[in-house]
Amino acid sequence: MPFKAGLELTELQNMTVPEDDNISNDSNDFTEVENGQINSKFISDRESRRSLTNSHLEKKKCDEYIPGTTSLGMSVFNLSNAIMGSGILGLAFALANTGILLFLLLLVSVTLLSIYSIYLLLVCSKETGCMVYEKLGEQVFGTPGKMIVFGSTSLQNVGAMLSYLFIVKNELPSAIKFLMGKEESFSAWYVDGRILVVTVTFGIILPLCLLKNLGYLGYTSGFSLSCMVFFLIVVIYKKFQISCYELGLNATSPILSNSSEHEHMCKPKYVIFNSKTVYALPTIAFAFVCHPSVLPIYSELKDRSQKKMQLVSNISFFAMFVMYFMTAIFGYLTFYDNVQSDLLHKYQSKGDILILTVRLAVIVAVILTVPVLFFTVRSSLFELARKTKFDLCRHVLVTFVLLVIINLLVIFIPTMKDIFGVVGTISWFCTTKKMLLISNIRISCCWQLTKLIYFNFAGVTSANMLIFILPSSLYLKITHQDGAKLTQRIWVYTFFTECNRPCCNCQHQ
Repeated sequence: MPFKAGLELTELQNMTVPEDDNISNDSNDFTEVENGQINSKFISDRESRRSLTNSHLEKKKCDEYIPGTTSLGMSVFNLSNAIMGSGILGLAFALANTGILLFLLLLVSVTLLSIYSIYLLLVCSKETGCMVYEKLGEQVFGTPGKMIVFGSTSLQNVGAMLSYLFIVKNELPSAIKFLMGKEESFSAWYVDGRILVVTVTFGIILPLCLLKNLGYLGYTSGFSLSCMVFFLIVVIYKKFQISCYELGLNATSPILSNSSEHEHMCKPKYVIFNSKTVYALPTIAFAFVCHPSVLPIYSELKDRSQKKMQLVSNISFFAMFVMYFMTAIFGYLTFYDNVQSDLLHKYQSKGDILILTVRLAVIVAVILTVPVLFFTVRSSLFELARKTKFDLCRHVLVTFVLLVIINLLVIFIPTMKDIFGVVGTISWFCTTKKMLLISNIRISCCWQLTKLIYFNFAGVTSANMLIFILPSSLYLKITHQDGAKLTQRIWVYTFFTECNRPCCNCQHQ
């Protein structure tokens, strides 16, 4: 009924506009001097109604999406697969440099903050009616907001895909040589990492990327997660096979060979502060980045609602929290201070079929994660070009071209450090600074500190952008005139500023 009344007011307003225009033209002085106050009030009322009507229509337009068909279970698989990545391999190293209690505190904190940021993102989506990240950024911040969201999400996802394909490039040749019974020094064109990564891309990844809907990847995401569960089981099993005493005997350092030092090394530490402790937080944050995939998964969720998508997020993050903590704790209790930044490299795979199988399982898992991230990049590109209507030829062509570009980068960029350095630097300077300026916050950042963050933290500040900055900035802008949400805004502003304190010196304008 209120909507009907709104329409009648609009119709009445349209009928009276010509008469008002005539009066205004015939006696401008009278209108301005004698009826100025009334006219001003009428215009203000008219503009207010027009603004509300336009806002309602815009929200309705944004909310008109094809009903989702993906079940809750498949959505959980897809989001969990988007969360899970190569970051799990570095968590044991992070634990070794923080201690068990401090690591657990950091892991719980990042998990809860990530869930909260997804809650903010879903609230923004509900308030604006938009389920496309770029469109959400455009509606809140205009064209700059759209470009910022596109830049940050695309750079993060492209960087992640490049890192996964680097794992394929570096690990798959060794596995194939072992299966063939060849030595590590054996060389042939069919065990060349560059050839193998191209073969995997166009033999496995391309067909999956050509699927029309993200929901179809639920099955492959489930299999990918199964591979990582197998990896976790083997890590737990190896804890009881490899004794710390054997590690001491294999140590070449005289310090480690000393019995007293060896006993000290084999005792778990609960709180540690050293020069590498600072790496723990960004490593954990990087392991939980999935935010660019949240809205695409939400848009395809069957009988979607904010509450249902929040449930998907909670289940996914809880499952990943358990897997991350179990992998980190058992990896640490196997090697203690000897653990490496890549947990898999610490296990001797020569002659060990089980470890070789785990390596293959991890390779398969990261291969099957690439299409989930690729869907987000491609949909972002289509949204930027305003080509959202499905066209098969364009769909195939863009998919093929993007995969060719990604493969060229993997082949010609020498190390993963170079990838993260470039992606991280571009992402932060092209997105964070603009977003803070748009949010009416003045920022002064140190170039040397930024280089340190990106080249030492492997581009993890991009994770900071996606987890902390974008969702909170969008929420603060959307609710800036809503007095009922003042308390919530204070919490979000604290969330926003505290998470940027390490990088920036911010002052409210």
